[in-house]
Amino acid sequence: MPWVQAEVETLPGFEEFLPLFTEQERAVDDEDWEQADACYTQLRSALTMTFPDGSPVAEFMLHIHHDGTAGWRWHDELFAS
Repeated sequence: MPWVQAEVETLPGFEEFLPLFTEQERAVDDEDWEQADACYTQLRSALTMTFPDGSPVAEFMLHIHHDGTAGWRWHDELFAS
């Protein structure tokens, strides 16, 4: 699952999630994996990702950085719990 990188254009509604993405980035930078996982769990419960055809992505990780870029990766099947 390679990471895809892109620039981000934020739209109305993004502000609600900005603190969580900021905390996720801080946790990753500090190698605080427990907090990074907690952020991931919150983001996954609140957000969805779709393919260009509108079909849902089964599993994904999304990082939106303070510099206006994003990184994400996805998988066609849910991860085993």
